[in-house]
Amino acid sequence: MNPKLLELATRHGALQARIDEQRRLLAQHSMPLEAALARGDQVLKGVDWLKHHPAAVGVAVAVAVIARPRRAVRWARRGFFLWRGWQAVRNSLIGAR
Repeated sequence: MNPKLLELATRHGALQARIDEQRRLLAQHSMPLEAALARGDQVLKGVDWLKHHPAAVGVAVAVAVIARPRRAVRWARRGFFLWRGWQAVRNSLIGAR
């Protein structure tokens, strides 16, 4: 066999082994992210459910207001400020593009 082809084949094999090792390490290092991303998926599914079931949300809010009006007002205020904060962060990220 041509020595140059043999050298190329050897180098190719070494590079393939290096790539396989890097892929294995990347998969190993990204395992902790998998749990966080799965949790994020669950949150998004919950938000999607809330969007498709507004009546259930309305009933839950009505029950909370009837049962504990002061607590409901306090949580409404917190939710409003959280929503406004999210709007500000989102607008700053969109404006940064």
